[in-house]
Amino acid sequence: MTDDADPRAIIRKRVLAVRPSDGKEAADQAEILRWADSGAPLYRTAGPDSPTQHLCVYFALIDDASRSVLLIHHVKAQMWLLPGGHVDEGEDPRDTAQREAMEELGIDARFHPVLGPGDEAFFVSITKTRDEPPHVDVTLWFVFACAQGETLRPDPREISAIRWVGLDEPIDRGADCYDPQMGRFLRKLTTVLLAPGSDLSKALVGSQGTIGIGEGFS
Repeated sequence: MTDDADPRAIIRKRVLAVRPSDGKEAADQAEILRWADSGAPLYRTAGPDSPTQHLCVYFALIDDASRSVLLIHHVKAQMWLLPGGHVDEGEDPRDTAQREAMEELGIDARFHPVLGPGDEAFFVSITKTRDEPPHVDVTLWFVFACAQGETLRPDPREISAIRWVGLDEPIDRGADCYDPQMGRFLRKLTTVLLAPGSDLSKALVGSQGTIGIGEGFS
């Protein structure tokens, strides 16, 4: 078996492609690499918590024109999250992200040209869930480009509502109704998008800022 066909080598490659934005992400990246190399099981086989630590993905849909990101209200979690799901055994996480985009929202996802170059992950995290009993999600976060005008077909079994949120919108991203890593992810995303010389930064010269959603979260 070549490295390219070895699931653990693929996970290592995806994780190493991420450039950590802070000490927490760097520590999580190092721990994910150690875990992947340890021989421990990587994929959920039953449950929600078997094994108690397993691979997941999130994917962010970014509309550059309005500088906004799509959040979903998850039926089971009762939280505003990015869409995503669990990585199937032997699956490349970037394939998981594209599969989940089709299954959850009915779209053929396109990797973002700035935040998803090379179809790689943008952010990694390790998070202990609030479930009972709790488990640990090892998550690779991908970013896709998507205009607000695109037709989305949310799966009602998974998603009760969707909301486009301006990247500068003042919401409490540390609240219990959001993923605990959401604030760090959005800070990294905004920093990269608006870095001097980025394509989006050039396009926004002279703009009036974020196009707001116009209503709060319910």
